[in-house]
Amino acid sequence: MGFFKTGAILSFFRELFVYHHSSLEFRAKQLAAMIGANKRVEECEKELLEEIAKEIYPNEPNRADILVHTVLEYVHKIIELNGLDIDELLIDIDKELKETPRFVKKINIEMLKRFLECDSDEDTKILQIRIIEFLENEIKEYSDKIKEEG
Repeated sequence: MGFFKTGAILSFFRELFVYHHSSLEFRAKQLAAMIGANKRVEECEKELLEEIAKEIYPNEPNRADILVHTVLEYVHKIIELNGLDIDELLIDIDKELKETPRFVKKINIEMLKRFLECDSDEDTKILQIRIIEFLENEIKEYSDKIKEEG
């Protein structure tokens, strides 16, 4: 019965019908980690998320909407302590980069830093900065692997 929750159904169909869904999911995890660090979704984060989604997919409004929805799914799981936390997202990001090193090109640090402006809570900012530092290290590590393979 649990599978028939809306999020599970949408996730299932996203995998079936969304072109390059793994790329979209990879981007969603990064954005969700930044927003999830706040433990709530403020208006600033919602607006910035929608803006970023449109920047990532400027000619694909449906794909941008799917990205926003996917990010919010992940964030709500983090907030509700529903089997997901930021550490798990970061572990997933690392695992996906091991499997698909070219995804490193889908990490945009400057885009993620924009979320630092949304919250004045010092603990949130510290966590967000650590997430950015983690992703910067991932970029360095996997960019070097791509060069070695190329």
